[in-house]
Amino acid sequence: MSARKYFGTDGVRGEVGQAPITPDFVLRLGYAAGQVLVKHDSRHRPGVLIGKDTRISGYMLEAALQAGFAAAGVDVYLAGPLPTPGIAYLTRAFRLQAGVVISASHNPYQDNGIKFFAEGGVKLDDALELEIEAQIDQPMQVRPSAELGRAKRLSDAQGRYIEFCKSTFPTDRDLRGLKLVVDCANGATYHIAPKVFHELGAEVIEIATQPNGFNINDQCGATHTKALQQAVLAHDADYGIALDGDGDRLMMVDRQGRLYDGDQLLYVMAKARKSSGRLEGGVVGTVMTNLAMEQALARQGIAFARAKVGDRYVLEQLQTRGWLVGGESSGHLLCLDRHTTGDGIISSLQVLMALSVLDTDLAGVCRDWQPFPQTMINVRLTPGMDWQRASCTALAEAEAALNGSGRVVLRPSGTEPVVRVMVEAEDKAQAQYWAQQIAQAIQTGAVSAV
Repeated sequence: MSARKYFGTDGVRGEVGQAPITPDFVLRLGYAAGQVLVKHDSRHRPGVLIGKDTRISGYMLEAALQAGFAAAGVDVYLAGPLPTPGIAYLTRAFRLQAGVVISASHNPYQDNGIKFFAEGGVKLDDALELEIEAQIDQPMQVRPSAELGRAKRLSDAQGRYIEFCKSTFPTDRDLRGLKLVVDCANGATYHIAPKVFHELGAEVIEIATQPNGFNINDQCGATHTKALQQAVLAHDADYGIALDGDGDRLMMVDRQGRLYDGDQLLYVMAKARKSSGRLEGGVVGTVMTNLAMEQALARQGIAFARAKVGDRYVLEQLQTRGWLVGGESSGHLLCLDRHTTGDGIISSLQVLMALSVLDTDLAGVCRDWQPFPQTMINVRLTPGMDWQRASCTALAEAEAALNGSGRVVLRPSGTEPVVRVMVEAEDKAQAQYWAQQIAQAIQTGAVSAV
């Protein structure tokens, strides 16, 4: 398969004002995507839904995308600020040919990105991404005026999505009696998540729900949970729910202020589904999923498979195996019988439902296992460096020494010239020692190669 020029693991992303996140590029991106849509369905005028998070740059990029699609003869529906999974849902609900989200997820406000959903609200496959990329660098040929696309702003996108989220929770249960602190990261869920939990009966204390264009993910949300942990303790809440800027990640906090990451929340959902006969297969994690969780799942008789890092790869594994539940430690969690993509709000409802089924709290479910200590070292690479060859001997020694009581993951970054050395072991000192040995071997190899 050809290498992607612009698309990463989750769309196009970067700093605003720097290529490729510029108005002229986004205009061409919209036009290129529109051309591909028209080519694939020449019988009907395609329709595209555009949503965004709360970054100040969203206004500029939305206008550029809209112009590009219209120039290609594609109708545009504008949803305004809406979580990424909300765009996926509405793309499916309106039977549109594509959905586009303007967001850089958990990144700071200076960054932004463009990611696509195909028809049905599923992630764009590699072949379509490459087709769009091939079109981007071609000259624009604007359609005749009679064939230009129209734009329409949706009046109740948020209300529709709120009702969809609520519909994923059993009608014979509610959240009455629960006090929840909900951290919306000053992002796209600010006007959605508190209403979902409130309308299901919970007492809701909301934080980070005052976006101003600049404060998205700023010391709040799923990547900065300290404020949520403090708020849970201060309000004597039952749980804290942390979402990220575009609403597809989830972290949770219990009433003691303890943080639970994606691995632990995935385990909670899997265990409850297993106990009620609704698991349908096993669980998909990633190469970064903690080994202790894999072992805990095995003790429950639950099959486990690893995918590459990135929720798109977790999704691919689930679809290949016909399983329903998977996720990443970062908080991307998928329940394919509830939604086509990772959804922080829906995932939190699934966790709360699981706790109700198991009749316990987060600490009670997760008492089955404790994460193995991990040591991560980023090793900067020199041009032409063969890090695999350089690490070969140290890697073999580490794996022999760990002998099933830990594991090693070497993963090159997709965004910078580094290889990530991760060692996980029951013994913290062992994890640190072998991570340092492998990192040193790579660095020594880099020096000798120069």
